[in-house]
Amino acid sequence: MAFKRLLIATVTVLVPWLCAAQATLAADAVYVVKPIAEKKVKQLPDGPLYWRIENFPTLAQAQAAVGPDRWNPNTVSYDAATSLAAEVAGKAWLFTLGPKGGATTGGTKVAEIGPVPTITAPEYLLRINYGSGPPGAKTPPHSHPGSEAFYVISGELGQRTPQGVSHVDAGHTMNGHSAGMPMEVFNSGATELSALIMFVVDATKPFSSPVELH
Repeated sequence: MAFKRLLIATVTVLVPWLCAAQATLAADAVYVVKPIAEKKVKQLPDGPLYWRIENFPTLAQAQAAVGPDRWNPNTVSYDAATSLAAEVAGKAWLFTLGPKGGATTGGTKVAEIGPVPTITAPEYLLRINYGSGPPGAKTPPHSHPGSEAFYVISGELGQRTPQGVSHVDAGHTMNGHSAGMPMEVFNSGATELSALIMFVVDATKPFSSPVELH
């Protein structure tokens, strides 16, 4: 009987401690975001536009597939190719902003996300970020002067906006919102999250701004 009372007392002490420890770990979890490729362009292709994600055997092949900038007689200038290559999670990736249903020679299509919400700007920044973090990791509430789309490599990604909470599993995508949307991105799963993040934003404005999210 004495042992039973001791066991109950021990459990009574440990359960709150474990809950507090788990809450501390969740609070301390860091969602790490790393830029892996970016490019500024004066013009975007005619819309509606989609992000096309493809894999290549090597990064060199993905970079070679981007091709040179093209002369645009309408603007009397060169249009920069709207493709970016990067190596992430042991694979070579090519990200192309363009019309739906496109394909790049030598690439294997992984996903297509869109239509990308439109923005008008004097100059555009195309950026690819890599986001990762343990369960509970999250970003501070923020917004961008453009759209932020996702492809989840592993784990489960969550996004909270004034419109509600959305979740995306590995191998799936989430299209971006319109410019200025308040959001919080977090790992909503039980395993490590890794995701590719594609941006089309106004290059003349701050890339990210803190906001309040209720």
